[in-house]
Amino acid sequence: MTKIAFVGLGNMGGPMAANLVKAGHAVAGFDLSEASRAAAAAAGISVAATLADAVADAECVVTMLPKGAHVLSVWGELCGLVKDRTLMIDSSTIDVESARKAHALATGRGCPSLDAPVSGGTGGAAAATLTFMAGGEDAAFGQAEPILAAMGRRIVHCGGAGAGQAAKICNNMILGISMIGVCEAFALGERLGLSHQALFDVASTSSGQCWSLTSYCPVPGPVPGSPANNSYKPGFAASLMLKDLMLAQEAALSTGAATPLGGLAAQLYGLFEKRGQGGRDFSAVIEMLRGLEEV
Repeated sequence: MTKIAFVGLGNMGGPMAANLVKAGHAVAGFDLSEASRAAAAAAGISVAATLADAVADAECVVTMLPKGAHVLSVWGELCGLVKDRTLMIDSSTIDVESARKAHALATGRGCPSLDAPVSGGTGGAAAATLTFMAGGEDAAFGQAEPILAAMGRRIVHCGGAGAGQAAKICNNMILGISMIGVCEAFALGERLGLSHQALFDVASTSSGQCWSLTSYCPVPGPVPGSPANNSYKPGFAASLMLKDLMLAQEAALSTGAATPLGGLAAQLYGLFEKRGQGGRDFSAVIEMLRGLEEV
């Protein structure tokens, strides 16, 4: 059993912390949201009144926060609160530069650290089937791996500080682009009189096969568990896809990488969000791509 402080108990962090409890760890959670604190308490997490209370006896701290600025602010505070050699893990999705700054804060405090963003959405968080992409020193990864294993199915050490975030934004750029391609194909198939099932049966077993099609098909029917069969209730909200695509574009600009399709995907999801659809699953972008007046 490890004493773990979990900071950020929202749609992803709450279920992740709950899985740590199920695995036998002692978890003290902290969140500014009353609703998140209540949900965490109902899931068996010991909710602390303050950040200091949460980390008082922690051997490991996990953060799951919205943006790089939040991570740096919280980690700056944590470094004045944690014990020596406390393992610090950030599972937020943030820019690579902020991740490296967070590592520097931990190093300055003498704490091992990882940036370990996740893939798998809220369903994966609840089912403990997330993929973790970790960046940091080998020793920190070895220390963190058993903890991450309680929350995910696959844990990949991608390299040094910031490498986890780099892998995450590259992966999600692929995902955003591929989902648009799948949506366009189904929209075209509809115009040509092709049934959803026929297109799925062909593409899923030939060269069009991809995760966006076979695991997350954006039309009702072929993949019963996809959000398309549940009114596009988000497993991964379109606003979060836009956030990740924008992080990829910022990285591309800073490194001089050419990502024209990534840029176009960001524009399309930006338009989708402007239409008030950011809270829906990212696969719902098919409704905009059909050219409907209203989504």
